[in-house]
Amino acid sequence: MSEERFGKFVLVRRHEQGHVAELVLDRPKAMNAVSTGMARSVAEACAALGADREVRVVVLTSSHERAFCVGADLKERNSFSDADLVRQRPVARGAYTGVLELPVPTVAAVHGFALGGGFELALSCDVIVADGTAVLGLPEVSVGVIPGGGGTQLLPRRVGAARAAELIFTARRVEAAEARELGLVDVLVDEGRDREEALAMAARIAGNSPVGLRAAKRALRLGHGLDLPAGLEVEDAAWRSVAFSGDRAEGVAAFNEKRRPNWPGE
Repeated sequence: MSEERFGKFVLVRRHEQGHVAELVLDRPKAMNAVSTGMARSVAEACAALGADREVRVVVLTSSHERAFCVGADLKERNSFSDADLVRQRPVARGAYTGVLELPVPTVAAVHGFALGGGFELALSCDVIVADGTAVLGLPEVSVGVIPGGGGTQLLPRRVGAARAAELIFTARRVEAAEARELGLVDVLVDEGRDREEALAMAARIAGNSPVGLRAAKRALRLGHGLDLPAGLEVEDAAWRSVAFSGDRAEGVAAFNEKRRPNWPGE
């Protein structure tokens, strides 16, 4: 396993011959509150991972024992002038869009508090694994703002418009069991096992075609919300991008030869 640090508060670990990248939120003294510097580092790490053709899956984890991420750094924000807030906005957005726009499958491993921007980082992932300590919510209206990391758009896509409205308008926190029932998380595991399960899932995903994984994610993301005929056109375009690839040829050959594929990744 290798490690690379992006700024003070973000660590990237490589697993599974570099095919699984673990993006670690590593600001434990602030329960991973997203400061300007941390946001910039998340964006930089995501840009590097997105450009690395060896990476097939990204797992978003936390180094804090009791929190995934508590959202924006309100202590930092308290010192901002209006002009400071305007300047910081693109930097903050860059962290969330960095995760959201990763071209490979992403899995969030959530324990403890995942509130505000912390929950939005998880929502930006394709799959959310949570343990029994997880507490999730978008409490922004309780401090005079609204979710600004994609929450008003990503949450309805998970749970429907009415349920998302109830959660955002009340600003209430949702504990793990209810979160699983409502669909806020996809997999609920025993306390302390979120990272382990997320990495195990990532290893299973990483065994598949890297070309296929990227195309499948593209089809899922671009087709969401379209009517069926338009969605099928998105799927067809993604299919055509893999149908004549080296990965497709290798996958078919490996199946017929009853062996594990050796993906060329092209």
